[in-house]
Amino acid sequence: MSGNVSTGDKRSTRHNLYAVILNRIGIYAVILLLAVVGFIVAPGSFFTFENMRSIIQAGALLGMAAVGISFVTYSSNFNDMSCPMIISLSGMIAVATIGMGFWVSMFFGVLTGLTIGFINGTIIGKFRAHPIIWTLAFNFVLSGIARLVWGGTRIYPGEVAVNNPQDAELFNNISRTSYAGIPLMVIVMVAMFIIGQLILSKTKFGNELKVVGSNYQTARLSGINVVRSINIVYLISGFCASVCGVFLASMAQTGVFDAGDGYDFRAVTAVLLGGMTLAGGKGSLIGVFGGVISVGMLTNIMNLVGVPTFNQWFVQGLVFLFIVWLNTYSDRKLGRS
Repeated sequence: MSGNVSTGDKRSTRHNLYAVILNRIGIYAVILLLAVVGFIVAPGSFFTFENMRSIIQAGALLGMAAVGISFVTYSSNFNDMSCPMIISLSGMIAVATIGMGFWVSMFFGVLTGLTIGFINGTIIGKFRAHPIIWTLAFNFVLSGIARLVWGGTRIYPGEVAVNNPQDAELFNNISRTSYAGIPLMVIVMVAMFIIGQLILSKTKFGNELKVVGSNYQTARLSGINVVRSINIVYLISGFCASVCGVFLASMAQTGVFDAGDGYDFRAVTAVLLGGMTLAGGKGSLIGVFGGVISVGMLTNIMNLVGVPTFNQWFVQGLVFLFIVWLNTYSDRKLGRS
């Protein structure tokens, strides 16, 4: 009998070394590879200060959205497909209320994301709606509302805050503000990753969310308030997307209904590339951070070599399909699926 137990233990702990490396440090090997590719295809422009700054700033916006979607994916709810309109609508409402004051504008911008997140969390957590179908449908509803209210037109801070031009100028400058040479957007994004990682790894909620993501029924039967957990997840996603939306509107100096297009797809690509799985309960924000940098570098390299936008979507789609397969393969080798 003891021999059988020993055999079982060996079978359960036998890990494929390649799969372990792939899961733990693979994403940073990808970053190194992309850096080499960038140097080869654009030797005079890739490793320049301005280009590195461009990658970091673009990655900051994607990273904010990716932090929120990481919580959704970790909880086994796949992706928040309403992310594009949370980004767009938060930016539009922030711009639309800038005439009431800068901080009022910031408050309403973030409140927009929290409100949408609360609705998503309630419908998905309490009523068990399918997360992809619900958030995708809600994204279309929000898009329709934005078009109905503003007629598909752009909103400019300077035109809204005619009597308070200083508030409009302050709003337009927050995306260009730096401290010690580090853009404020990057500081906010890094803070989100640090706080998010601490929540997942050091708090009771993080431990409960791991159980919820790994096995919903086990979590429910063990006494975890899964409805509350899922609601919090979508509140976090809404908050992160809304902050991204405010910065994006500031950078563009305008609010527009399609500003967030593509962020759901690129963010979940970064999340999966960073080691999280659609099965839930696995991965860390340390890996997701690497995924964000990788997606940013890939997009930047394609821009430098002149790859058209539609072809870039094709390449990113292939990358997404590849990492989903690789993700599944490595998990199987590690005995996690």
